[in-house]
Amino acid sequence: MSNEDIPVDPGKIMQIGTGFWASKVLLAAVKFDLFTLLLTGAKSGAEIKMAIGWHDRSLYDFLDCLVSFGFLEREGLLETAKYSNAADVDMFLVSGKPAYVGGILQMCNNRLYGFWGDLEEALQTGMPQNESKNSDKSLFDAIYADEKILEKFLAAMGSVQMGNFATLGNKFDFSNHKRLCDMGGAGGFLSILVSQSNPHLSCTSFDLPPVLPIANKNIEAMGASDNVTAQAGDFFEDSFPTADVITMGNILHDWSEAEKVMLMQKAYDALPDGGVFIAIENVIDSDRRQNAFGLLMSLNMLIETTEGFDYSATDFEGWAKEVGFKSIKFMPLAGPSSAAIAYK
Repeated sequence: MSNEDIPVDPGKIMQIGTGFWASKVLLAAVKFDLFTLLLTGAKSGAEIKMAIGWHDRSLYDFLDCLVSFGFLEREGLLETAKYSNAADVDMFLVSGKPAYVGGILQMCNNRLYGFWGDLEEALQTGMPQNESKNSDKSLFDAIYADEKILEKFLAAMGSVQMGNFATLGNKFDFSNHKRLCDMGGAGGFLSILVSQSNPHLSCTSFDLPPVLPIANKNIEAMGASDNVTAQAGDFFEDSFPTADVITMGNILHDWSEAEKVMLMQKAYDALPDGGVFIAIENVIDSDRRQNAFGLLMSLNMLIETTEGFDYSATDFEGWAKEVGFKSIKFMPLAGPSSAAIAYK
């Protein structure tokens, strides 16, 4: 068969090449909190325009883009149209709902959208393109120095992981374990959600001192004070608290390979025989063909960190065996995420 006989379609090229158009439409809708506005019921374009303060021009182009993407539903056309949320949007993009993931999208809009414009420079230099680019502070130094920025950052990280944490709590068998410590626990959401489905567990959320007031506020607000405590510490400088289960949610991918192995070794040393280390990440398939989100997240680590990267199942298994874990398995969670599980 000659090349002329093979059907060629540029659709995929154009979809990916102009993908930032579609992304920005969704991010703008989240910024204006459009989906929360529609929680109270279907609204016309004129009602939406008045409530949010938009201009007439391209109003219906914008709203109908969201219809074509499946984020909005519509009855009628143009001036006669009524717009409402699709079911998944109603669950995940209405602020204040437990499953809200808009925090990470707000961070994409407010921070990452601009930084990813310098991806070419990152690929040429291997250096971060975020706040640290023109500063002597690292990403984490810059974020942790401002309480308001830190709280927004932790909310964003929590929003993207809530489904994973809840799934872990329901799918993993914690029945033979009594103590869980979540290293780099941020807002405390992993400990809170796992404890809700496993009330016999005593859970500790371990993170730097500036995080504790935020974690404690979340613990109290979600009624988890009986089972969850927040503890201050530095997982690089301090020994890990002893626990039957040690977890890390999107922590390992921030660091170099040597630092990943070092943190896994510290987890191994803190666990008893039969203890479990669980890393929740967008684990890349070993053939590096399927988990596009995991690969994109690894590129995001190029943008955000000096040496961080996301890793494959094969990578994790090799590191786990290197530090002494006996067996390893992987548990799919929500979307492209998995729990990488190592048993001592």
